[in-house]
Amino acid sequence: MDVHEEHAVDEHGAVASPGQLTRLAVSATLHCLTGCAIGEVLGMVLGTALGWSDPTTIVVSIVLAFVFGYWLTMAPVLRSGLGLGASVGVALAADTLSITVMEIVDNAVLVLVPGAMDAGLGSLLFWASLALALLVAFVVTVPVNRWLIGRGRGHAVVHRYHH
Repeated sequence: MDVHEEHAVDEHGAVASPGQLTRLAVSATLHCLTGCAIGEVLGMVLGTALGWSDPTTIVVSIVLAFVFGYWLTMAPVLRSGLGLGASVGVALAADTLSITVMEIVDNAVLVLVPGAMDAGLGSLLFWASLALALLVAFVVTVPVNRWLIGRGRGHAVVHRYHH
């Protein structure tokens, strides 16, 4: 455990071991992936179905990924009794870096797979490329979340509001 990880805590407030820290990071990344995937898939489906340009489709997908990612963090925080403004702050602190990394990686993979952005909704290439992009984004984002949580940031902020 490095010097900065010694202050990492698990979901119950106890100091997290390196293994617990990794499990927390995987859990946080799965949470992030859920919101990102909902937004990303919805944006890609809309863009593909409506014949939008690649840049427009990507921008809409990214915006929707942030909206759904933040909402999935805010909903339980709001239920815990925190006000809307404070909940937005928690979501921004918890998810911004994670969603940003996930979206950069996931969209880069989609752009790099030949034909993926032009494949139709009925195409295996479209769905396989999207699945691959989300998988690669997950793998790249786990260490980012581990680093954040190890420093009391990212999803460590959200755990303060779980009851």
